[in-house]
Amino acid sequence: MIKKQLTKTVILHYLKLIFRSLLFLAAVGMYIHNRLNNTGQFFNGYEENHFLMGLIWFIFMAEMVMRLFPAKLESMGCQKQFRKNFIPIEGSEKRPVVQSGIVTFSVAAAWIALNAIIGVLYYTSIIDKGILLLIALAYSVCDVICILFFCPFQTWFMKNKCCATCRIYNWDYAMMFTPLIYIPNVYAWTLLGTALVLLIKWEVTLRLFPQRFSEKCNKSLSCAMCQEKLCHQKRQLQVFLKKGKFNLAGNALIKALKRESDKKE
Repeated sequence: MIKKQLTKTVILHYLKLIFRSLLFLAAVGMYIHNRLNNTGQFFNGYEENHFLMGLIWFIFMAEMVMRLFPAKLESMGCQKQFRKNFIPIEGSEKRPVVQSGIVTFSVAAAWIALNAIIGVLYYTSIIDKGILLLIALAYSVCDVICILFFCPFQTWFMKNKCCATCRIYNWDYAMMFTPLIYIPNVYAWTLLGTALVLLIKWEVTLRLFPQRFSEKCNKSLSCAMCQEKLCHQKRQLQVFLKKGKFNLAGNALIKALKRESDKKE
Protein backbone atom coordinates (compact mmCIF):
# COMPACT_ATOMS: atom_id res chain seq x y z
CA MET A 1 0.00 0.00 0.00
CA ILE A 2 2.86 2.38 0.83
CA LYS A 3 4.54 1.71 -2.51
CA LYS A 4 1.25 2.34 -4.27
CA GLN A 5 0.99 5.74 -2.63
CA LEU A 6 4.60 6.75 -3.32
CA THR A 7 4.19 7.44 -7.01
CA LYS A 8 6.77 9.38 -8.99
CA THR A 9 4.56 12.47 -8.80
CA VAL A 10 4.31 12.20 -5.00
CA ILE A 11 8.08 11.73 -4.68
CA LEU A 12 8.67 14.75 -6.94
CA HIS A 13 6.50 16.91 -4.70
CA TYR A 14 8.25 15.71 -1.55
CA LEU A 15 11.58 16.61 -3.15
CA LYS A 16 10.16 20.03 -4.04
CA LEU A 17 9.04 20.48 -0.45
CA ILE A 18 12.47 19.60 0.91
CA PHE A 19 14.33 21.78 -1.58
CA ARG A 20 12.06 24.80 -1.17
CA SER A 21 12.18 24.48 2.62
CA LEU A 22 15.99 24.38 2.58
CA LEU A 23 16.09 27.35 0.22
CA PHE A 24 13.77 29.30 2.51
CA LEU A 25 15.83 28.43 5.60
CA ALA A 26 19.07 29.41 3.83
CA ALA A 27 17.52 32.75 2.86
CA VAL A 28 16.35 33.31 6.45
CA GLY A 29 19.87 32.60 7.71
CA MET A 30 21.39 35.06 5.25
CA TYR A 31 18.81 37.69 6.15
CA ILE A 32 19.45 37.32 9.90
CA HIS A 33 23.22 37.46 9.35
CA ASN A 34 22.75 40.63 7.35
CA ARG A 35 20.61 42.29 10.01
CA LEU A 36 22.93 41.31 12.86
CA ASN A 37 25.89 42.81 11.03
CA ASN A 38 23.94 45.96 10.12
CA THR A 39 25.26 45.94 6.57
CA GLY A 40 22.19 47.75 5.30
CA GLN A 41 22.30 45.54 2.23
CA PHE A 42 19.73 43.15 0.84
CA PHE A 43 20.73 39.59 1.73
CA ASN A 44 24.27 40.42 2.79
CA GLY A 45 25.41 42.26 -0.28
CA TYR A 46 23.01 40.91 -2.85
CA GLU A 47 23.60 44.01 -4.94
CA GLU A 48 27.20 42.89 -5.50
CA ASN A 49 26.67 39.12 -5.28
CA HIS A 50 23.86 37.79 -7.42
CA PHE A 51 24.19 34.15 -6.31
CA LEU A 52 21.06 33.86 -4.16
CA MET A 53 18.65 35.65 -6.49
CA GLY A 54 20.31 33.97 -9.48
CA LEU A 55 19.70 30.54 -7.94
CA ILE A 56 16.11 31.35 -7.05
CA TRP A 57 15.51 32.79 -10.51
CA PHE A 58 17.01 29.79 -12.33
CA ILE A 59 15.15 27.12 -10.32
CA PHE A 60 11.72 28.69 -10.49
CA MET A 61 12.09 29.92 -14.06
CA ALA A 62 12.95 26.35 -15.13
CA GLU A 63 9.88 25.04 -13.29
CA MET A 64 7.62 27.58 -14.97
CA VAL A 65 8.98 26.99 -18.47
CA MET A 66 8.42 23.24 -18.00
CA ARG A 67 4.85 23.98 -16.91
CA LEU A 68 4.17 25.40 -20.39
CA PHE A 69 4.48 21.91 -21.89
CA PRO A 70 3.00 18.47 -21.14
CA ALA A 71 4.97 16.54 -18.50
CA LYS A 72 4.37 13.02 -17.20
CA LEU A 73 5.64 13.72 -13.69
CA GLU A 74 3.42 16.75 -13.10
CA SER A 75 -0.01 16.52 -11.50
CA MET A 76 -3.09 16.27 -13.69
CA GLY A 77 -4.14 19.41 -11.85
CA CYS A 78 -1.98 21.50 -14.20
CA GLN A 79 -1.77 18.99 -17.06
CA LYS A 80 -5.50 18.89 -17.81
CA GLN A 81 -5.15 22.03 -19.91
CA PHE A 82 -3.35 20.10 -22.67
CA ARG A 83 -5.29 18.41 -25.46
CA LYS A 84 -3.40 15.11 -25.06
CA ASN A 85 -4.87 14.72 -21.57
CA PHE A 86 -8.47 15.20 -22.63
CA ILE A 87 -10.44 11.95 -22.77
CA PRO A 88 -14.07 12.88 -23.51
CA ILE A 89 -16.87 11.20 -21.59
CA GLU A 90 -19.63 10.12 -23.92
CA GLY A 91 -22.81 12.12 -23.52
CA SER A 92 -21.18 14.88 -21.46
CA GLU A 93 -21.96 18.57 -21.86
CA LYS A 94 -20.16 20.42 -24.64
CA ARG A 95 -19.80 23.68 -22.69
CA PRO A 96 -19.67 22.77 -19.00
CA VAL A 97 -19.52 25.26 -16.16
CA VAL A 98 -16.28 24.42 -14.39
CA GLN A 99 -16.50 26.66 -11.34
CA SER A 100 -18.51 29.61 -10.12
CA GLY A 101 -16.97 32.93 -11.12
CA ILE A 102 -17.94 34.31 -7.72
CA VAL A 103 -15.86 31.64 -5.97
CA THR A 104 -12.76 32.20 -8.09
CA PHE A 105 -13.17 35.97 -7.73
CA SER A 106 -13.33 35.58 -3.95
CA VAL A 107 -10.02 33.68 -4.00
CA ALA A 108 -8.39 36.35 -6.14
CA ALA A 109 -9.81 39.15 -3.98
CA ALA A 110 -8.61 37.52 -0.75
CA TRP A 111 -5.12 37.03 -2.17
CA ILE A 112 -4.88 40.58 -3.50
CA ALA A 113 -6.07 41.95 -0.16
CA LEU A 114 -3.47 39.93 1.75
CA ASN A 115 -0.63 41.09 -0.47
CA ALA A 116 -1.91 44.66 -0.48
CA ILE A 117 -1.45 44.64 3.30
CA ILE A 118 2.09 43.35 2.75
CA GLY A 119 2.64 46.22 0.30
CA VAL A 120 1.47 48.75 2.87
CA LEU A 121 3.89 47.28 5.42
CA TYR A 122 6.70 47.60 2.87
CA TYR A 123 5.96 51.18 1.83
CA THR A 124 5.68 52.25 5.46
CA SER A 125 9.15 50.72 6.07
CA ILE A 126 7.87 48.17 8.57
CA ILE A 127 9.32 45.40 6.39
CA ASP A 128 12.04 45.56 3.74
CA LYS A 129 12.86 43.90 0.42
CA GLY A 130 14.46 40.98 2.19
CA ILE A 131 11.21 40.20 3.99
CA LEU A 132 9.31 40.42 0.70
CA LEU A 133 11.57 37.76 -0.80
CA LEU A 134 11.25 35.62 2.32
CA ILE A 135 7.46 35.84 2.04
CA ALA A 136 7.64 34.71 -1.59
CA LEU A 137 9.84 31.76 -0.60
CA ALA A 138 7.49 30.93 2.27
CA TYR A 139 4.63 30.94 -0.24
CA SER A 140 6.58 28.45 -2.37
CA VAL A 141 6.81 26.07 0.60
CA CYS A 142 3.12 26.53 1.40
CA ASP A 143 2.29 25.78 -2.24
CA VAL A 144 3.62 22.21 -1.92
CA ILE A 145 2.02 21.82 1.51
CA CYS A 146 -1.32 22.69 -0.09
CA ILE A 147 -0.81 19.94 -2.67
CA LEU A 148 0.37 17.24 -0.27
CA PHE A 149 -1.38 17.88 3.04
CA PHE A 150 -3.96 20.64 3.38
CA CYS A 151 -5.18 23.36 1.03
CA PRO A 152 -7.32 26.16 2.46
CA PHE A 153 -8.39 27.22 -1.03
CA GLN A 154 -9.69 23.73 -1.77
CA THR A 155 -11.39 23.30 1.60
CA TRP A 156 -12.85 26.73 2.25
CA PHE A 157 -13.30 28.25 -1.22
CA MET A 158 -13.23 25.91 -4.22
CA LYS A 159 -14.73 22.76 -2.64
CA ASN A 160 -13.13 20.59 -5.35
CA LYS A 161 -12.45 16.96 -4.52
CA CYS A 162 -8.71 17.03 -5.27
CA CYS A 163 -5.90 18.85 -7.08
CA ALA A 164 -6.75 17.15 -10.38
CA THR A 165 -10.04 19.06 -10.54
CA CYS A 166 -8.70 22.33 -9.10
CA ARG A 167 -9.91 25.36 -11.06
CA ILE A 168 -6.98 27.54 -9.97
CA TYR A 169 -4.10 25.06 -9.97
CA ASN A 170 -1.97 27.10 -12.37
CA TRP A 171 -2.41 30.26 -10.35
CA ASP A 172 0.28 28.92 -8.02
CA TYR A 173 3.34 30.70 -9.39
CA ALA A 174 1.51 34.01 -9.85
CA MET A 175 0.35 33.81 -6.24
CA MET A 176 3.80 32.72 -5.09
CA PHE A 177 5.59 35.68 -6.64
CA THR A 178 2.98 38.37 -5.92
CA PRO A 179 5.18 40.05 -3.22
CA LEU A 180 7.94 40.53 -5.82
CA ILE A 181 5.84 43.18 -7.55
CA TYR A 182 7.17 45.62 -4.95
CA ILE A 183 10.83 44.88 -5.77
CA PRO A 184 12.02 46.89 -8.82
CA ASN A 185 14.49 44.30 -9.99
CA VAL A 186 14.94 42.28 -13.19
CA TYR A 187 15.05 38.95 -11.32
CA ALA A 188 11.85 39.67 -9.41
CA TRP A 189 9.86 41.10 -12.28
CA THR A 190 10.82 38.42 -14.83
CA LEU A 191 9.74 35.74 -12.36
CA LEU A 192 6.43 37.47 -11.77
CA GLY A 193 6.01 38.20 -15.48
CA THR A 194 6.54 34.56 -16.46
CA ALA A 195 4.13 33.48 -13.73
CA LEU A 196 1.50 35.82 -15.18
CA VAL A 197 2.07 34.32 -18.63
CA LEU A 198 1.26 30.89 -17.15
CA LEU A 199 -1.86 32.25 -15.50
CA ILE A 200 -3.09 34.00 -18.65
CA LYS A 201 -2.44 30.89 -20.78
CA TRP A 202 -4.40 28.83 -18.24
CA GLU A 203 -7.37 31.21 -18.20
CA VAL A 204 -7.48 31.49 -22.01
CA THR A 205 -7.38 27.69 -22.38
CA LEU A 206 -10.13 27.36 -19.78
CA ARG A 207 -12.39 29.68 -21.74
CA LEU A 208 -11.64 28.05 -25.08
CA PHE A 209 -11.79 24.43 -23.88
CA PRO A 210 -13.76 24.30 -20.58
CA GLN A 211 -14.53 20.60 -21.07
CA ARG A 212 -10.86 19.77 -20.41
CA PHE A 213 -11.23 21.19 -16.89
CA SER A 214 -14.47 19.40 -15.96
CA GLU A 215 -14.50 15.98 -14.35
CA LYS A 216 -17.94 15.45 -15.87
CA CYS A 217 -16.49 15.84 -19.36
CA ASN A 218 -12.86 14.73 -19.05
CA LYS A 219 -12.28 11.12 -18.04
CA SER A 220 -8.66 11.93 -17.17
CA LEU A 221 -9.89 13.72 -14.04
CA SER A 222 -11.72 10.69 -12.64
CA CYS A 223 -10.42 8.74 -9.64
CA ALA A 224 -10.32 5.60 -11.78
CA MET A 225 -7.78 7.21 -14.12
CA CYS A 226 -5.62 8.74 -11.38
CA GLN A 227 -1.97 7.66 -11.42
CA GLU A 228 -0.43 10.23 -9.08
CA LYS A 229 -2.19 9.47 -5.75
CA LEU A 230 -1.50 12.91 -4.31
CA CYS A 231 -4.81 12.78 -2.41
CA HIS A 232 -3.57 9.94 -0.17
CA GLN A 233 -1.46 12.35 1.90
CA LYS A 234 -4.49 14.52 2.66
CA ARG A 235 -6.58 11.48 3.52
CA GLN A 236 -3.95 10.27 5.97
CA LEU A 237 -3.83 13.71 7.62
CA GLN A 238 -7.61 13.73 7.99
CA VAL A 239 -7.52 10.30 9.66
CA PHE A 240 -4.85 11.56 12.06
CA LEU A 241 -6.83 14.70 12.89
CA LYS A 242 -10.02 12.72 13.44
CA LYS A 243 -8.24 10.38 15.84
CA GLY A 244 -7.05 13.44 17.74
CA LYS A 245 -10.63 14.77 17.72
CA PHE A 246 -9.73 17.61 15.38
CA ASN A 247 -12.04 18.43 12.51
CA LEU A 248 -11.42 20.56 9.44
CA ALA A 249 -14.15 21.81 7.15
CA GLY A 250 -14.11 19.77 3.98
CA ASN A 251 -14.03 16.31 5.58
CA ALA A 252 -17.03 15.41 3.44
CA LEU A 253 -14.89 15.88 0.37
CA ILE A 254 -12.21 13.60 1.79
CA LYS A 255 -14.81 10.96 2.67
CA ALA A 256 -16.27 11.08 -0.82
CA LEU A 257 -12.81 10.73 -2.29
CA LYS A 258 -12.07 7.79 0.00
CA ARG A 259 -15.26 6.01 -1.07
CA GLU A 260 -14.30 6.43 -4.73
CA SER A 261 -10.81 5.11 -4.08
CA ASP A 262 -12.06 2.17 -1.98
CA LYS A 263 -14.41 1.14 -4.76
CA LYS A 264 -11.53 1.13 -7.20
CA GLU A 265 -9.36 -0.96 -4.87
